[in-house]
Amino acid sequence: MSSGPNISQNSSEPTKLCFVTVGATASFNALVLEIIERPFLAALQAHHYTDLLVQYGQQGEQLFEEFKKKNELEVKEKYGLNLSGFSFNLRGLKCEILSVKANPSVGRDEGLIISHSGSGTILEVLRLGVPLMVVPNPALLHNHQVELAEQLSASGYVLHGKLGNLAASLDEAEKFRSRIHEWPPTNTGPASDKRGLARVMEDELGFVD
Repeated sequence: MSSGPNISQNSSEPTKLCFVTVGATASFNALVLEIIERPFLAALQAHHYTDLLVQYGQQGEQLFEEFKKKNELEVKEKYGLNLSGFSFNLRGLKCEILSVKANPSVGRDEGLIISHSGSGTILEVLRLGVPLMVVPNPALLHNHQVELAEQLSASGYVLHGKLGNLAASLDEAEKFRSRIHEWPPTNTGPASDKRGLARVMEDELGFVD
């Protein structure tokens, strides 16, 4: 359980947080593993992130904590990142989400949230207006995660991230950041067909998490 994000503060540079969440129910260790790999850490450094906070779920605790124990010093010294994580927060993730928002008064630049494609998390992030990369979990069967991510991405609300390409996706995330502040996005392409986003969300809301 989390007592809130432990975000670094250095007077010489603003903080910038990447918050990764796998949700409260199904495990998503593939996502956890990829965001602690060197290419992703290097991409975070290249885009001036200072903190990586991971909500790894119960199933991801062992692999995350083992990585942190062995590599925390290297992550800090080589990539300039403060690494922290937690399994679950009974109070929800609002505090962590808000820690991604820019706040010049405390020296914080706008960061990024990388999330599984759970509708509850997506709706909370969109409500708070924070940049979001959605990564569907391919291990889950008979769900709408990929369809939901594709529809939201086509509508301009989120960035659709894919396992195996997350480091490269950080480049697109910086472009996406500027676009989302020009909301409401244009409902074009596949998102303009029939009921589009509304239909997908109605289907997915049966599985809010």
